Amino acid sequence: MEMWNNPDCSKCAAARETLGALGRPVKLRPYLTQPPSPAELAQVLDRLGMQPWEICRLNEPQAQTLGLASWARDETTRQAWIDTMAAHPVLIQRPIILLDDGSAMVARDQEALDRL
Repeated sequence: MEMWNNPDCSKCAAARETLGALGRPVKLRPYLTQPPSPAELAQVLDRLGMQPWEICRLNEPQAQTLGLASWARDETTRQAWIDTMAAHPVLIQRPIILLDDGSAMVARDQEALDRL
């Protein structure tokens, strides 16, 4: 299992605590300093069953600078979203947990953590 982790994030801290209590080995990936490639991010989105704009942190200053809130959200802009998020990983929601069974989840709330 791998978790895309920001050590300064309270949601990541809660996920680390939950995973620790489960006794499950987890590889913490500091995705801000080891960002996913566009291809890797596209694969994770497929595992999540989500589109890039669904996991984009639009309130981040970088998102506002780029004007992402006004970007179209459709197949014609999907790759641009992915490329931008890979180039600016702070825009990616966290934590993302990649499970050994091939699934993935954004574990931002207690309900998601309970599903683990």
